[in-house]
Amino acid sequence: MSKTAQRISSVAIVEDDAAVLQTLTRIVARAPGIESVTGFPDGEAALLGVPEIEPQIVLMDINLPGMSGVECVRRLNAQSPQTLFLMLTVHDDTEAIFDSFAAGASGYLLKPVRTEELLAAIRDVNTGGSPMTSNIARKVVQSFKQPVTPAVPADESTSLSKREKEILDALTEGALYKEIAERLGITYATVHTHIARIYQKLQVRSRGQAVAKYRGL
Repeated sequence: MSKTAQRISSVAIVEDDAAVLQTLTRIVARAPGIESVTGFPDGEAALLGVPEIEPQIVLMDINLPGMSGVECVRRLNAQSPQTLFLMLTVHDDTEAIFDSFAAGASGYLLKPVRTEELLAAIRDVNTGGSPMTSNIARKVVQSFKQPVTPAVPADESTSLSKREKEILDALTEGALYKEIAERLGITYATVHTHIARIYQKLQVRSRGQAVAKYRGL
């Protein structure tokens, strides 16, 4: 591929740690082929600024003050569908990974990340790839190796309470636990309690399995 085709007009970085944001900005700005880099301290600022500058790639932290990075990606993806999102975070739990991809992320790297790995991931995303830190890729692969659970029998589905079905509906839509709590007017802890009961009733071990089984009713 030619150097011209690999050029990246702009990159945005959403990171609340000022020192980390400064370091990432310096690294990315010095990379060949990247023309401009803009930093944002939180999701709210990114929601205002990213649609205006329309960067090709956004590096997004998850654990931001206020709005989470996952929710920010979901909203920005709707406003700027041409922008590509690369998660850059310390969160390696399965829920955060799949929520990020469901929101519209194209890649997922764990901090701390080496300069060479970061720049390679940016180039990879720009050319249609989905870069992931190796142990993240392993989690994704393992999730597909889990045995397929048979469809829920009718009597099992009817054992779900109205509230549990409301939560499953929200999970099917891709909502985060925090969003479900706000939507239903219950606490975050209560959502977790209901989901634990849902997993037990449906005999599943993950959000993806629960949604797939519920859709098969």
